[in-house]
Amino acid sequence: MAKDMDAESPEQIRERVRNSALASLTRREHARAELAQKLNQRFHSASQLNTPELIEETLDWLSDLGYLDDTRFTEMFIRSSVSSGRGPIRIAHELRQKGVASVQIEQALDECEVDWMELAAEVLARKFSTAPADAKEKARQVRYLQYRGFRPDHIFCQFER
Repeated sequence: MAKDMDAESPEQIRERVRNSALASLTRREHARAELAQKLNQRFHSASQLNTPELIEETLDWLSDLGYLDDTRFTEMFIRSSVSSGRGPIRIAHELRQKGVASVQIEQALDECEVDWMELAAEVLARKFSTAPADAKEKARQVRYLQYRGFRPDHIFCQFER
């Protein structure tokens, strides 16, 4: 921080935290926990105020305004991930890393109406133009789909055709 936060009033610090949070949300959607972590890293030295309480107050304010919504973030993240060819395991893992609750992730994945088998087939066809010729090539293609986050039932049905 270029400015010494000790020289600022509590209201000025509050305003800086809010502006920083809004700036982050204008760039992209964030999960509540992800934005809290970002704000904690940026404002950890605000000694005049209890920073965690100030950050929670800011997050509540953003939620009340409708700017911060974990459900909306989760839905948008899933749509984006599906269009990038990621499977449900990888999507769930990345959402958990961003601080989204497991229950919310499961619910959103159940409601997203994605045919994971079809998506796995599309991802496989994009990467590999031919069916595996031998066990080594099949293992390579299986590993690729595992890395992309598909479940075993999504993967192995691709090779039964």
